[in-house]
Amino acid sequence: MRTVLLTGFEPFENEPINPSWEAVRALDGERVGDAVIVARQLPCVFGAAIEAMGALVGELKPELVIAVGQAGGRAEMSVERVAINVDDARIADNAGEQPIDTAIVSGAPAAYFSSLPIKAIVRDMREAGVPASVSQTAGTFVCNHVFYGLMHLLAAHGRSGVRGGFIHIPYLPEQAARHPGQPSLSQDTMVKGIRQAVATALSTDADIREQGGQLH
Repeated sequence: MRTVLLTGFEPFENEPINPSWEAVRALDGERVGDAVIVARQLPCVFGAAIEAMGALVGELKPELVIAVGQAGGRAEMSVERVAINVDDARIADNAGEQPIDTAIVSGAPAAYFSSLPIKAIVRDMREAGVPASVSQTAGTFVCNHVFYGLMHLLAAHGRSGVRGGFIHIPYLPEQAARHPGQPSLSQDTMVKGIRQAVATALSTDADIREQGGQLH
């Protein structure tokens, strides 16, 4: 039985919930083909989040890792293309730390691309009725921090057979109600999208080639 690791974050910035954790934990123990999903929560803390991810990868030895995070203000599920080697926090993390213009891993590459079939995932999400797009930036907060840390771990420790990437998701409706004018998606829609992302990543070796960029 293959293992798929899904991670979500604890709440941050005064939010009582984090949709990433609510969505992935709903899939914990679910089977997709011959794979079983294991969902785990990460701290919204620089450094500690990467350490937790590394421990989970070492313990579970997954074939696929998809980290999920909240992106309040986005209207679609955003399948991230690239993680960059910089922390530049607009707000403090849950431990009160606020790194600015700091390398995540000193001396490591400037960026890593996702090894997920990102465009195939977006296509299949849309066909399933889930709003989705390719995103060209995962930000510079703990989400990008974990995304970069995951891809560096897979590249630097001989885990080339393990695919990894990151998906940002919008607010839940109950969160958007406290942020007038902000878009949201239902938890059921988010769960459906993540389930589809797992299925596509497990069944797709080479990504499709179709337009997925933006002008700005």
